[in-house]
Amino acid sequence: MATSLTAWSRFAKKSPLQLLITGLLVLGLIYLAWPVFDWLFFKAQFTGNDRSACTGEGACWLFVRERFDQFIFGFYEKSERWRPMVVTGLWLLGFVPLRWTRFPARKLIIPILLVLLPVSSWFILQGGFWGLPLVETSRWGGLMLTLLISAIGISLSLPLGILLALGRRSSLPLLRLLTVTFIELWRGVPLITVLFMASVMLPFLLPPGVEFDKLLRCLVGVVLFTSAYMAEVVRAGLQAVPKGQHEAASALGFGYWQSTALVVLPQALRLVIPGIVNTFISLFKDTSLVLIIGMFDLLGMVQAASTDPEWMGFAMEGYVFAGLVFWLFCFSMSRTSMRLEKRLEQAR
Repeated sequence: MATSLTAWSRFAKKSPLQLLITGLLVLGLIYLAWPVFDWLFFKAQFTGNDRSACTGEGACWLFVRERFDQFIFGFYEKSERWRPMVVTGLWLLGFVPLRWTRFPARKLIIPILLVLLPVSSWFILQGGFWGLPLVETSRWGGLMLTLLISAIGISLSLPLGILLALGRRSSLPLLRLLTVTFIELWRGVPLITVLFMASVMLPFLLPPGVEFDKLLRCLVGVVLFTSAYMAEVVRAGLQAVPKGQHEAASALGFGYWQSTALVVLPQALRLVIPGIVNTFISLFKDTSLVLIIGMFDLLGMVQAASTDPEWMGFAMEGYVFAGLVFWLFCFSMSRTSMRLEKRLEQAR
């Protein structure tokens, strides 16, 4: 309440010219945005049984309603869709130690979750054991696939990026050369090229009779690609830590790994939280590129559904839905980053 009163008092102190300009800008935005809102809501069709219920004057949200399950799960078996929901629940529970600072054995559980969650998610979704029917990865798609690639890419690229950043700053010439070569190689090629090579070229390099799941190849490419960018973000944080912190840790008798893990790295990661989250957001949006290798994420499922003759001409509604979903997840990551920064700033 006090904050809103303060903002209103500041607004009231503006000069007449500033108030006039603000009012004109608000009216201009309303004038430009009104046709969009009119199409999205006021003239839109929300009820009906088929496309004949859509008048064409506004958005036909029946298309999204009819294909909603496909947008979320892709071609995943309907009778087995409880498994993606279980995996989602596991990931939500996995974030509890990250949000609850007093969680028992928090420092030990987090590294375990970084490995356990991706591996368990893969086996639960694929099945083929413990009585779970096998669901081929070619049938995975929609938002489920987008979240899976993003979650595994985020959880594995961060620790790998930290190791690469430490290797690039290492005093060992060979280790530094290898990490620099790895980082510059992966940063120098587009993600589309990485996905294409992982999907098309890698099978030709494998011995005869050896098969490698296409989704797994995609995940490896995404993790390695993202870790190279993450390494540079973490390296910037390591360079921003004052040299006196290293010296203070040495004076306390800490070795290299102790000083790095307990003193230097926590400060470095706190400094580059915006850069880390920005990389995560870029990874989440870049998952739409998997369409080029024949995998249908959320955006791919929208494109596939829009080619259905029954719903031809309503692709715009699908793209608006996909854009809203991507924005909600990216905005949530951004706000989480801001809250984490404020909490760490208060803890200093």
